Amino acid sequence: MESAKQHARDYGFVLTPFGRRCFIPQIRDKNGAMRAYAERAAINAPLQGGAADIIKRAMVRLPDALARAGLRARMILQVHDELVFETPEAELARKIMSEAAVLSVPLVVETGIGTNWADAH
Repeated sequence: MESAKQHARDYGFVLTPFGRRCFIPQIRDKNGAMRAYAERAAINAPLQGGAADIIKRAMVRLPDALARAGLRARMILQVHDELVFETPEAELARKIMSEAAVLSVPLVVETGIGTNWADAH
């Protein structure tokens, strides 16, 4: 956490695990409350940004994978770390999403099926 804050102070940004820059402009603010907020953002941005990078990588790969598999599924919505599909099949989406990034921890993907979003949970 300290190294993330220091990196933000030194460079004005922190990096996600995939190298995307998350700028933290208030990290040197004279206002202590704003600076503390920026320090929390510097700690959180690599984690949240990494999760965002992973879901985007999955979203980019899924349409071609679905088409190649000859499936009728279509991605219709992203909500935070969820992708919502209209589909008769869910297995391919799970496989593509779990392979969107190689991490030192398992990338677990859960699926649910329902006639609407609420039922799928």
